[in-house]
Amino acid sequence: MNMFDLSGRLGLVTGSSRGIGYALAKGLLQAGARVVIHGRDVKQATLAATTLADETGGRTRVSTFDVTDLAAVDRGIADIEADWGTPDILVNNAGLQRRKPFIEFSLEDWDDLVATNLTSAFLVGQRVARGMVARGSGKIINIGSVQSQLARPGIAPYSATKGGIVMLTKGLCADLGPSGVQTNALAPGYFETELTRALVEDEEFSAWVKGRTPAGRWGKVEDLIGALVFLASPASDFVNGQVLFVDGGMTAVV
Repeated sequence: MNMFDLSGRLGLVTGSSRGIGYALAKGLLQAGARVVIHGRDVKQATLAATTLADETGGRTRVSTFDVTDLAAVDRGIADIEADWGTPDILVNNAGLQRRKPFIEFSLEDWDDLVATNLTSAFLVGQRVARGMVARGSGKIINIGSVQSQLARPGIAPYSATKGGIVMLTKGLCADLGPSGVQTNALAPGYFETELTRALVEDEEFSAWVKGRTPAGRWGKVEDLIGALVFLASPASDFVNGQVLFVDGGMTAVV
């Protein structure tokens, strides 16, 4: 099954010093890729990179550029290219959440969400895609959410950014596909991470998640690895512009 083998490939996972991004980086390493571990905090990113290298035996590198700043993105990717070359796999995972009733939502919080969840995928995707197009190959995987399709009270702006990720993915398919680059989105459902711990521990909300999900449970970060490796590998060379929901069936039922 060497179509899933990522040996010799280079991956960059934004926001990979913890949570879902950490698990995604680990999955790429386990499949044989070298991986750039990215985060805002140098100490945390370095610890993550060291731990992942020890756990998997793979090669890691640290990068801490600001994904919302054009000049910082350019410098950060240039450093990676100078050291290891243009990434073969880009996972646009960096993101954040803000919860508040819509009529109370501040412009500052809106701007933060759009910049981190959507503009970052545009900036990093555009910069890395230039090298991918020149080479004639590449895999871009944008991290979406079930909230691109399903809304809940208090997260309308977040849902808007994830809906934007879906259409950015389709647009990149149209623009980059002729150059041999596949762009797809991975859309997690409700996953248990350190960032969702409060929701998991909320008995009422947790019961709702389990009841609303045919699988009857929260997702574990390991549940995302198989889908990621598929989208990052030659196995998906004819898959482009698609959104793969890893949600235990939540978006399939009413």
